[in-house]
Amino acid sequence: MPGPKLAANLSMIFQEVEFLDRFAAAAAVGFHAVECLFPYPFAASEIRSRLEAWKLEQVLFNAAQGDFEKGERGIAGLPGREADFRRAIDLALDYAQTLRCPRIHVMAGLVPLQGDPRRHREVYVENLSWAAGQARSVKVDLMLEPLNAVDFPGYLIGTPQAARSVIEEVGASNIKLQYDVYHAQMTHGRLLDNFAANQDIVGHVQIAGVPGRNEPDDSQEINYRAVFAGLERMGYDGWIGCEYRPKGDTVAGLGWAAPYGIGARGAR
Repeated sequence: MPGPKLAANLSMIFQEVEFLDRFAAAAAVGFHAVECLFPYPFAASEIRSRLEAWKLEQVLFNAAQGDFEKGERGIAGLPGREADFRRAIDLALDYAQTLRCPRIHVMAGLVPLQGDPRRHREVYVENLSWAAGQARSVKVDLMLEPLNAVDFPGYLIGTPQAARSVIEEVGASNIKLQYDVYHAQMTHGRLLDNFAANQDIVGHVQIAGVPGRNEPDDSQEINYRAVFAGLERMGYDGWIGCEYRPKGDTVAGLGWAAPYGIGARGAR
């Protein structure tokens, strides 16, 4: 099928139904792949059965982010949480094997106002060096995603350049950049130029509209037709995760994806 390979982020879209029913909803409108944030409230076997039933591929999920209620957004770069991080990676890799998922996003975490970013980065590099070996043994890639400072003030990794410096320091071939076009636009713009400069380390792409993180349609400031054309021109043929918050009904808002075989008429 021509055009981008779109994957439904089931933590963000199809909120009209319960999580385990979103696999059927995604397949019904033509998606062939899914991703999610945190699958852990559900048994991996339950998710696997949905994937098989609806002939879907799980292409990404996140390692546990820590204590959300206490404001944690990842623990990979938090001094003193190394043991928790290792448990989170072990759990994520167990899920990855059951779900046959080749990618795990590892969230770096927030640097406190009085924290030392250099120390947090040291911990991040040490943790990733260990995790890369564990993941390599089961043929899984670890994704590093820069998050914008508007939505995630204090996040340790805010730009592709910051992610690249960590990736190069760790030196593991299975640690890659997760290029989220929404975060990139919120942070620095020049979306295709920045993608091109880092294409050698890109392992996954995600999209959403700016502002608002809603549908990537014509009502927002990113010209996604140009972005998709640019990615195709540069030879990117990986999955593109639809990680956005629908303004209303998910299916009603899929008009932007109709040219790529997704929508009410994209049903199998």
